[in-house]
Amino acid sequence: MTAGVRLAAVSLDSSDPAGLADFYRQLLDLELYFESEDFAALKGAGILLTTQRVADHVRPDWPTGSAPKQIHLELAVQDLESAESAALGLGATKADEQPNPDHWRVLIDPAGHPFCITTLIPDD
Repeated sequence: MTAGVRLAAVSLDSSDPAGLADFYRQLLDLELYFESEDFAALKGAGILLTTQRVADHVRPDWPTGSAPKQIHLELAVQDLESAESAALGLGATKADEQPNPDHWRVLIDPAGHPFCITTLIPDD
């Protein structure tokens, strides 16, 4: 760690930060840490996962399109099928493009951000 700097949060842009925070709160079993009209923070994963309002938010269009993804989350799971089913039940959609569906699945959160669920992330 350089000069006491550490990763504190990952923020996702959205037109509905409360709704997106609720999606990830349920999916990752996190706790609502702070919320305002334009911002929400979730804790419980070692860092904060935050969502913030962006006035003219444009949903990413992955893997091609005029608004490419800028960042995505890789979520470790034990069982791809059950994790995918849970995410879809909370409002995610499955991306048409699935580069390696035997090892990870690409899903789209309610704000349009791609995220992956995978069994290929090692334990600490």
